Amino acid sequence: MVKIQFPDGSVREYENGVTGMQIAESISPALARNVVACGVNGETTELNRPINEDAKIALYRFEDEEGKHAFWHTSAHLLAEALQELYPGIQFGFGPAIESGFFYDVLLPNGEMIKEGDFKKIEDKMLELARKDEAVVRQEVGKADAIAQFAAAGQTYKVEHIEQDLEDGSITTYTQGAFTDLCKGPHIVSTGIIKAIKLTSIAGAFWRGDAKREQMQRLYGISFPKKKMLDEYLVMLEEAKKRDHRKIGKEMELFMFSDRVGKGLPIWLPKGTDLRLRLTDMLRHIQKRFGYQEVITPHIGSKNLYVTSGHYAHYGKDSFQPIHTPEEDEEYMLKPMNCPHHCEVFASKPRSYRELPFRCAEFGTVYRYEQSGELHGLTRVRSFTQDDAHIFCRPDQVKGEFLRVLDIIQAVFSIFGFNEEQVEFQISLRDPKDTEKYIGTDEMWATAEQAIIDACAERGINARQETGEAAFYGPKLDCMVKDVIGRRWQLGTIQVDYNLPMRFKLEYTADDNTKKVPVMVHRAPFGSMERFTAVLIEHTAGHFPLWLTPDQVAILPISEKYNDYAEKVQDYLNTVGVRAVVDNRNEKIGRKVRDNEIKRIPYMVIVGEKEAAEGTVAMRQQGGGEQAVMTMEEFGKRINDEVAKMLEATNIKPRD
Repeated sequence: MVKIQFPDGSVREYENGVTGMQIAESISPALARNVVACGVNGETTELNRPINEDAKIALYRFEDEEGKHAFWHTSAHLLAEALQELYPGIQFGFGPAIESGFFYDVLLPNGEMIKEGDFKKIEDKMLELARKDEAVVRQEVGKADAIAQFAAAGQTYKVEHIEQDLEDGSITTYTQGAFTDLCKGPHIVSTGIIKAIKLTSIAGAFWRGDAKREQMQRLYGISFPKKKMLDEYLVMLEEAKKRDHRKIGKEMELFMFSDRVGKGLPIWLPKGTDLRLRLTDMLRHIQKRFGYQEVITPHIGSKNLYVTSGHYAHYGKDSFQPIHTPEEDEEYMLKPMNCPHHCEVFASKPRSYRELPFRCAEFGTVYRYEQSGELHGLTRVRSFTQDDAHIFCRPDQVKGEFLRVLDIIQAVFSIFGFNEEQVEFQISLRDPKDTEKYIGTDEMWATAEQAIIDACAERGINARQETGEAAFYGPKLDCMVKDVIGRRWQLGTIQVDYNLPMRFKLEYTADDNTKKVPVMVHRAPFGSMERFTAVLIEHTAGHFPLWLTPDQVAILPISEKYNDYAEKVQDYLNTVGVRAVVDNRNEKIGRKVRDNEIKRIPYMVIVGEKEAAEGTVAMRQQGGGEQAVMTMEEFGKRINDEVAKMLEATNIKPRD
């Protein structure tokens, strides 16, 4: 018999070799109908995998992230199976599940290309195969046998992957119908529960992400166990198109890109710069109350700096390559991270335990070499500014500092209207089996991971744990928010790091006069100014909070005769701190209203003969809301009172 512990702590005994599906059936037929995968001791597996020892188990439905991952992973294989039938001779690259569906990289023979017009026949073939309810069969294979099997199938990319990346004794394949793929899993047990499929887009993708290798086609898709879910998803996609930050950013004149400047290098226009500065001022205001000191570091650094930190070894291929200076025989890099520079700030003078924690903040611009096919508006760029900070503290201060950072992050989210139901937390842990990815000792990692787990427990945060997602130098707490249409975005992060201070030989004098190594806490509430702005645009559809929006009021004179009065109103509002602009174009008032609606200016005031004579304004809220006539003084007070109320949340103070 084996003892199975459930998430609520209860324990049941089952026969040795019991499967997740059998456990689900023992609980209820309804659960058995809806479960798609299971977790055994933290590892997501198939429902038909035997359990031969005592274990903690979780049963996942499609609604769970783990359930979606298994469902979409099998859907990627179903896509490949359909393509194999439709396009004989096709070559397959990689085909994983992703956060919103799945993709598969493929290369057709003889220079053929799949086009969007082909999506319908591919979807139909996938549904035809799914209706066969083919079992998904897992098999462990030796390396030589795997090479022979995929070589016989003519799959040269799979053979290369096996030869270069996989070790004998660790290779598994999954087969459904006539299609077999290299795969670690997990999967659903059969294809029959896949009821609705939509291919969403197609893009170019270099094999292994190497621009010198063959360019394949990447087909993206999504699938569901019910047609209704697909219909709801398609409605959400239409809404997402309306909220696209690239479209709204152009309409509101916030940012731009220029091929002459370079791909993935955003340029902030005046209105976008105003918005961005307001965001940074808000966080500066909060940080100052929490004892942060701001620094500015260079946009480049010696290659040796990043060799010391370990970033060059772990992220060198994702950075812009070193710049060589022949005269001095030195190499410099565009800064990919701020943390090595902040380590040098700490090391700039002797430190005492009395000075700790030392909180060092910077709105630091960094540079990463993203593949051109991965660039996307402000969410994926090559140059971005992190609201970065690093806290150097004693080991006994780690939990307290972690909790203070949590206070800042949760305050930031609440300011922008993300409630508790929209915010999710993930504790990203290292995979102890992956010895090449991580640096540091087991003891350091155990201490750092436990600090995060304890801090979350103290705050009552029910954070999910993900093994293998930690940074190379330490575990982290990643903060995700769901926007108003249900999409999940990763924003803030907090990381506990025992390793970089040791690599940089940082030290402080302890109270017993010995030298100790500080602990480093990395922190970024926004994540990056670019990504946060993109998420905020799409979450609000460009209707920013009144305190943040670049233009709070548009003043619309009915005709040129009232331009002088409009400017008088503007001068007064600007004097009392209200951001107002005058639309003095020679256009009809209806056209001015429509154009300023598109610009999403929260308030419009219309001025004409009556208003000029009485010193009033005819106020109109964005979107056809409230309309009223009031004096310019009353209107200015209304705006300022509304802003003050919104900004109350920024006056948070550190907890004791």
